[in-house]
Amino acid sequence: MKFNRGIFFTLAASPLPHLSSAFTPSNVCRERNVHMKTNECTKLRSTVLKQEDSLLTTDEPIALPGMDNIAMMEEPQKSYLDDGFVFGLDGSGIERPKGKQASIVVEGDSLETTPQQVAIVSATFLAQFLIGANAIAHVYSNLDGNVALTAAESMSTVVASYILADFGSGVLHWSVDNYGNGRTPIMGSIIAAFQGHHSAPWTITYRGFFNNVWKLCIPFGIPTVGAISYLAGDEHPLVTLFFTMFCFSEIMSQELHKWSHMTVKETPAIVNALQDTGLIISRVPHAQHHMAPYEGKYCIVSGICNESLDNSGFFRWMEHQVYKINGVESNAWKLDPKLREKTLSGNYSL
Repeated sequence: MKFNRGIFFTLAASPLPHLSSAFTPSNVCRERNVHMKTNECTKLRSTVLKQEDSLLTTDEPIALPGMDNIAMMEEPQKSYLDDGFVFGLDGSGIERPKGKQASIVVEGDSLETTPQQVAIVSATFLAQFLIGANAIAHVYSNLDGNVALTAAESMSTVVASYILADFGSGVLHWSVDNYGNGRTPIMGSIIAAFQGHHSAPWTITYRGFFNNVWKLCIPFGIPTVGAISYLAGDEHPLVTLFFTMFCFSEIMSQELHKWSHMTVKETPAIVNALQDTGLIISRVPHAQHHMAPYEGKYCIVSGICNESLDNSGFFRWMEHQVYKINGVESNAWKLDPKLREKTLSGNYSL
């Protein structure tokens, strides 16, 4: 808005004792009647303003002391529901807490384990166990009761599924870290949780088991496994077994992820042993993921796929394809313009 200097100085020079009351009709008339000895109220040229001469117009913003603070107060704060929500860093609307304090970034989320979470996770794991056991029983039946062959086929299927689950966790982690926000259908809360995780990574260590994994029971739970089992039928039990193990591993990936943020003293000895052997994601590889711009080391089941995916530039290639299709840039690009230029030039490897 524009400030009319001429009108301002006219008002400033006015002899009226109380400027705030000078514009009321009764006061104006009373002052004039004293000098003019008339009952008619005439206009004061120096104090009554025409509409087009108003003090403030809307052409340009007025710059007054303190206006910047007012504008900042009125500006809506960004949240996990906005596209500007990137890793809880500058401009995301989230502040990094000092010290190792837990930080909840998703509205309605809590570190407290609820009976509902316990019920969802328990029912999911029970259903997956029964579906997997039923699949193995059908493998045994289809092989005419050959125990050795049933064990060999079942174990090889489980191992293959576990390796692919690591790859799948990387794809999931990459996608929710780099695209979408809290408003994204179905996956919104997961996206916000993963992106906000970068603002205070240690928060995950304050979560109990059921509180930590229950969200992943939504995409990888009973409906998904049940539908795959139904479509595979009794004729293809190894397909059912494969995807049952896959979904179980994806849900458990969040707990494996939590252990990678905990110290050796904080985790059970069996967990430390599994990390040392590389069967589950360990601390050092995952710590490398938490270095800006968070462009690699996305796999969080065993981490066995990380090196090959990063060296081949798989995720940079994926980001380039997404950009070609809809023009959306990954969050990693937003944090590192050089990575963006490198990717757009076709140089995908890290």
